[in-house]
Amino acid sequence: MTDWTLVRHPSFPAVPGPVVVVVMDGVGEGRCDASDAVWTARTPNLDWLAAHAPTAHLAAHGLAAGLPSDDDMGNSEVGHNALGAGRIFAQGAKLVNEAVASGRLFEGEEWKRLLRQVGESGEPLHLLGLLSDGNVHSHIDHLFALLERASQEGVRAARVHVLLDGRDVPETSALEYVEPLERLLASINESADRDYRIASGGGRMLVSMDRYQADWGMVELGWKTHVHGEGRAFPSARDAIETLRKEQPGLSDQYLPAFVVADEAGTPVGPIRDGAAVVLFNFRGDRAIEICRAFEDDDFDTFERAPRPDVAFAGMMQYDGDLGLPAHFLVTPPAIDRTLGEYLARNRVTQLACSETQKFGHVTYFWNGNRSGRFDDQLETYVEIPSDRLPFEERPWMKAAEITDRVLAELATGGFRHARINYANGDMVGHTGDFEASVVAVEAVDLCIGRLLPAIRKLDGALVVTADHGNADEMFEVDPGTGEARRDAEGRVRVRTSHSLNRVPCSIFAPGRPLALRELEQPGLANVAATLLQLLGYAAPDGYEPSLLADR
Repeated sequence: MTDWTLVRHPSFPAVPGPVVVVVMDGVGEGRCDASDAVWTARTPNLDWLAAHAPTAHLAAHGLAAGLPSDDDMGNSEVGHNALGAGRIFAQGAKLVNEAVASGRLFEGEEWKRLLRQVGESGEPLHLLGLLSDGNVHSHIDHLFALLERASQEGVRAARVHVLLDGRDVPETSALEYVEPLERLLASINESADRDYRIASGGGRMLVSMDRYQADWGMVELGWKTHVHGEGRAFPSARDAIETLRKEQPGLSDQYLPAFVVADEAGTPVGPIRDGAAVVLFNFRGDRAIEICRAFEDDDFDTFERAPRPDVAFAGMMQYDGDLGLPAHFLVTPPAIDRTLGEYLARNRVTQLACSETQKFGHVTYFWNGNRSGRFDDQLETYVEIPSDRLPFEERPWMKAAEITDRVLAELATGGFRHARINYANGDMVGHTGDFEASVVAVEAVDLCIGRLLPAIRKLDGALVVTADHGNADEMFEVDPGTGEARRDAEGRVRVRTSHSLNRVPCSIFAPGRPLALRELEQPGLANVAATLLQLLGYAAPDGYEPSLLADR
């Protein structure tokens, strides 16, 4: 049984005022050159912190975030898990890799249930998800393993509904994933009496992969496209991608319009009908929950689903354990327990969490170990500032000012001992590939840090400024051999829209306190929780990664 009592720190007195942590989403430490929008931006407040406050450089990717290897980019989910849990847990990609490699996934009852369904009905097995090797939401290898095993086990027909990335991978790389998928499907069809095809698709930022209920229209469009086979028809996914690119030159894959694949008579090849089985093969939860609800919820009024097919549905993982979404899943997610938020709640410490819609779940759901809701309604206040429904590059300041307004007002009441904030700008704008907009995004965040600093000083509190992963710090593709920017056939710099492998800063500001960094061999995001506890006057619980700060 867990002892939830937090012990007072033996040598570090608590900071009297509020202890605030700011997560600058997507603001890493880059090459300090023309590819680095963070370095290019005017950031007097971040510069001041780096010069005057103890500043660590944290690993935010790979093994430090629970991912399979240090070649894997960090992301907001695993980053906030580590920040809030104070420890490193094996994450989705690693868990699915192990389940596939060991065969455990295919030996489980859920996989067998899906295959029984299509064996009895004669309907196809449908596989829906992000077609990518970005390893943030999904991995193409997992899809291939599912398809190959389905054929080996006698599944006659399968349909793949491909969501195109261009965000965690190069922005116009869709064919690099569609072509090997088409080759695999052709190979399966030739080797046995099989009918395996791509049925529909579209860019991830337009179709199906909404999160935090920011735009249910994306999910409705996905439902119509994948389930009903409604939409612009093409003879193949390749033809769809090439045609759409010609019509809108320069369009990133993440924004390619929805499409369906149809036969010569114009009939969609893969609508989802009664008796089918459906696997959502993404392993990350935030952009999977809403489409899960569309398939599973009996009481659903967000959009008109009718006819809603009677199918066997499963996710690659369970995306929300508290809500039980989905009810059926192939791989058990990490059990993240004893989070910072729960410890504070059980010790009667008041907490504020605030962000805009795009990252609201990161400082609540992910921070709390993939748990929805509050631990204590009386002690915790969660504030969501509604995000704009406009392209991020058009409003790169996003809602940073409004978040800051609300946090400053809440802190002024004296009602909160701890607060956590996420500024989404560096990540959401960085993903657009627009360099100038990303510079503005970082500058907007810096302005808000400049507003927080005097408030923290006045309240005799502490401010920890860090990030969950890099993004805006690496806006061009760089050749690792030469260090030069990669260019396309026309000589233009190849834009990078994915996260980076760079470390992130962590500056600790506590005016009037003699702070010094602890000597740690490989500091990472998981060290932040114990740091916050130390500033609050508590020792870290057993198993937590140590504080970044020396004891005294």
